Amino acid sequence: MEQINGPLQMEHALLFTFLEVSSDCNFKDQLRSLQSQQIMLCQGNDDDELQTDGNRSGHFQNGLAQTNEEVIRIIAAQLAEIGDQFDREIQERVVNGLAQHFLNENLSYEEIIQHMNRAVRELTRAIPADMEQEKAMLVLAMVLTRRIVNSVPSLLRRVITTTLNYMNQQFHNYILEMLGE
Repeated sequence: MEQINGPLQMEHALLFTFLEVSSDCNFKDQLRSLQSQQIMLCQGNDDDELQTDGNRSGHFQNGLAQTNEEVIRIIAAQLAEIGDQFDREIQERVVNGLAQHFLNENLSYEEIIQHMNRAVRELTRAIPADMEQEKAMLVLAMVLTRRIVNSVPSLLRRVITTTLNYMNQQFHNYILEMLGE
């Protein structure tokens, strides 16, 4: 999450909002704390130029244009509804298996991302064919994130960081399209 200002900004907003609006997120307080730490990092690295009126260029709140925040909230709520439906299809062994990979400190983020990608692709096979593949995979990744952290709360930071990088690698362009960027 080192690059909240850069490429991970939209993924960050979408994942955090998805988790906030999800019906079964048992770590919302810790999530808010982590998010406020990230916002402070984001503001601390703010290189926007000052305008003649003393304000930063553009109107940014939490690193995102205000209009995008509402769009992200709407999309995240829709994805959370889909996620609630998918949640029933995800077997506990898949969640536990991924959690074990996250607990293994010898694995790099890239290795964990590979395990996550494998699990998401495997779960995608059970998703109705009428749903966009990328949307299904994105939702599954976020649901797995929620389920893993619900199971092992101490993994919050590692799971969020890995998921953000996974989302950026796999779905950045798709997220841009969804947000109308």
